[in-house]
Amino acid sequence: MANSKRKYKSLKITQSANGEECQVRYPGICNFNNETTIFAHKNGAGVGTKSADIFGSYCCSDCHNVVDGKVRYNGLTSEDEELYFYHGIFRTQQKLLDKGLIKI
Repeated sequence: MANSKRKYKSLKITQSANGEECQVRYPGICNFNNETTIFAHKNGAGVGTKSADIFGSYCCSDCHNVVDGKVRYNGLTSEDEELYFYHGIFRTQQKLLDKGLIKI
């Protein structure tokens, strides 16, 4: 039986964000500075728990502030903010596939 509390985290995946382009790209927010890119996770996997790495995105520091709720993006609805992040996840997943860090 699978452990429902098992965490799916990979240091290789999170470190792969170093030097990458932001994949979230909030208009008017993204700083397009690859030196600030980190691997961002959405909260929501439980109290104080971040989602598995497969649901993360390469994200610049300014976009990450929006993802984490530190900065409110007044130009979009909260649903649109999520949509940008989900698109970032899809683009990041392709990069992770290309790098061989995830496999199908």
